Order: sequence, then structure tokens, then C-alpha cells
Amino acid sequence: MELIDFRSDTVTKPTPAMRRAMAEADVGDDVYGEDPTINRLQERVAEVFEKEAALFVPTGTMGNQIAVKLHTRPGAEVVIEERGHIFNYEMAAMAAVSGTLARPVTSGDGSGILTWDEIKAALRVGGPYYDSSTGLIALENSHNLAGGTLLPRARTEEICERAHALQIPVHLDGARIFNAAAALNETVAALARPVDSVMFCFSKGLGAPVGSMLLGARDFIEEARRWRKLLGGGMRQAGVLAAAAVVALEETPPRLHEDHHNARRLADGLADIPGVRVDPEKVVTNIVIFDVSKTGRAADEICDTLRRDYGVLASGFGSSIRMVTHYDVTRADTDTALNALRGTMDSRQ
Repeated sequence: MELIDFRSDTVTKPTPAMRRAMAEADVGDDVYGEDPTINRLQERVAEVFEKEAALFVPTGTMGNQIAVKLHTRPGAEVVIEERGHIFNYEMAAMAAVSGTLARPVTSGDGSGILTWDEIKAALRVGGPYYDSSTGLIALENSHNLAGGTLLPRARTEEICERAHALQIPVHLDGARIFNAAAALNETVAALARPVDSVMFCFSKGLGAPVGSMLLGARDFIEEARRWRKLLGGGMRQAGVLAAAAVVALEETPPRLHEDHHNARRLADGLADIPGVRVDPEKVVTNIVIFDVSKTGRAADEICDTLRRDYGVLASGFGSSIRMVTHYDVTRADTDTALNALRGTMDSRQ
């Protein structure tokens, strides 16, 4: 049985163009700064984002955590939406690596997108009773666990303006910022312009096999290079990886809307299945999270049936299931998954 994998957009395989680029890549030792393909990629990404400098890192977690380390001091707090990836899925690294404490905040409208007033209420600035102070505000665009919701440019600008007035830096976890830009009809440069640093992943929606990028001021990136080495991210002839990222950067963004259309098609179909709760209007990128608590079946049980009987892979989270579209998932695959979900639910009745 051929599997259709909706667990994440990290599961994509390199395209033929990426494989050719990897095989033919011009390489050198990147620890010495001598890998020409990595250098070319970093320069190109800095141009695209209109930032001073960029650093190729093995993973998004490493990029995010280097940013946390450089923006904060031990004992500081990081204000973040309660479902933020940096807080929930990076192995408590902000505490282990930087000695910082997360200050999770709930978005009042449930979107995962914080307002300045919500952030302001969580700030620790001055006063004799605080053991810690706010060292960083961490944003996410698109927001993974909120279902791929979007942080509009104007909201980012407002948060950064007010945070900077208090001398608090802002980092953007932009793992899927190209998806956000496509959905908002913005450039990634516009979405990231106000923040002090931004990380994005090549290995999610863009479809490259490995790698992420951290961007910021030149001095910030020079210090980030040192921390990349300290954390074990000093790579040698890694131009073979960067070559695939070059292809992803140039070729994938124009087609991301296809993934978004497939996600919306999936959500529209799910909304008609008894017991499934999802609002298709809120599915605006490539992530669909739907509640199955009213079906009488556990999310993990449904996922097990989908895999065993239909060859469809999805991820259970408590009473919800997450499905993510990507370039290895076609419209026909989306329809197959919907039929599988209908069959799984019908088999219980």
C-alpha cells in the first residue's frame, strides 16, 4: 500500500531539480566560511529578506534557540503565545541553553495571534518584586499549533514599535513565513522587516531535505555563527544541503497556494463529516487541525485506522488531528484522504 503522508510538510522528498543541484554542488569547508554554495545561499536569503546577514543552520530549533540565547541573559523571561513552537516543541531548550523562563500568554480570540495589550500584560519591566524581567518577545508566523493562522504585517509592526520603545527585542519564528506571505499577499521582507531576528525553514513548506536560516543584523549573525559551532552546528562541505535550499528558495514559493487550496478543500470536506468540528474559513495556509471528540473515537485510534486500512498518515493531538498539505500531496491525494476519513467514521457506526 502506497502511503499518503499528511503528518507534516517536513516529510517531503527532494525534487529531481534538488537532487541534481546536490550532486553538482560546489563545496568547501563552511566552518572556515569557505563553502561557496552556502555563502551564495546566505547572501541571496539576506537580499530576499532585506536583512543585513543570514546564517544557514541545520534545524529551525537551532536557529530559534541561538536567537533566544543572543537576545537574552540567564533569568530573563520570554513572552510567547502559549501554543508557540519555541515553548512547546523545542525540548525546553530556552531553559537548558539560555537559562530563560517562558511566559506563555493565551490569545483572547483563540487564533494564537497575540495583541500588544495581551503581550503588555505579561511584561516584567522594573519593580522590586520581580525575580526576572522580560528579555524577549517571540512571535510565530504562520502559527503551527493554532492551525496555520497568520500574523498580519501591521500587527507585527505595532508589537515591535512598542517593544522597542521598552528596549525589548522581538524574534520571529517564521518556520513557515513563505506560506504566511503567500496567504497574506505580502513579501517575506515586509513581514519580517520590524523584527530583530527571524528564522525560517527550508525543510517545511519549501520542501528542501535539510536546513533553516537565521537572519538579523550583521553583528548578531557573526555572534550566531559562534553559537552555531558551540551547539554542534558547524558543518563542513554542507553545500550539498544548501544547493537543495537554493532550488527550494527560487522554485517553491510561487506554488505554495496549491498547498493552501488543498488544505481548504480538505477542511471543506471534513466539515461535512458527522462529529468532526472544523471551521474551513479559518484554514488559510497548509495546516488543518480538526476536533474529533464528538465522533466517539480517540484521535490516535482514528489515525491508526487511517494508516492501517487506507494508507493515510495523520497526527493526533489530544482530541484533535492535524493534517498538513505539501508539494508531495496532490488534489487527488486530498480527496483520497477525505474518503478515508469518511470510511473510518462510517465503520464505527
